[in-house]
Amino acid sequence: MTANHRDVDLKHAFDLKRAFDLLGGTALLVLLAPLLGAVALSLSLAQEGPVLRRRTMAGLRGRSFTMLTLRTRSPLAALPLLLHVVRGQMSLVGPCPLSPGHPECTGEARRRLSVRPGLTGPWQISDRSDLPWEERELLDLHYVDHHWLGMDLAVMARTLPAVRRRRLRRASARAARLA
Repeated sequence: MTANHRDVDLKHAFDLKRAFDLLGGTALLVLLAPLLGAVALSLSLAQEGPVLRRRTMAGLRGRSFTMLTLRTRSPLAALPLLLHVVRGQMSLVGPCPLSPGHPECTGEARRRLSVRPGLTGPWQISDRSDLPWEERELLDLHYVDHHWLGMDLAVMARTLPAVRRRRLRRASARAARLA
């Protein structure tokens, strides 16, 4: 395969992933909009200050964007991230989002910025609850080097069960400490 054909194949894969993100992100956003609104309303009634937390993150090719999350410590905090998927700043699946000054956004590891950061990724579905940062980094870089739409679908299918397992383990640990 010539370099020109490889570039065309990569562009086609990039366009297909973006279309998948746009369709999937829009569908999820429409489906979850009532929940997003209800959580935002309950947060605004229950606490003073802003409902949204803003953080500057490194996106595709290192372009910074302001990532919005809800000010809650639950998986619901990530609901506004679907807006970033639809806008093209994030992907449904990709490397863990990092701040622009993070060491993984520099040097050889900068290749992680060749794809959009994701709502979920291999780091999210790992069965180990508390991966050391070095292992998360390796999972992210493996994803960057080998991702394809089939891998994205597999990661998405395993995300909710992984989140549920992690939540059950934490609840069991809390119950054991209280007993």
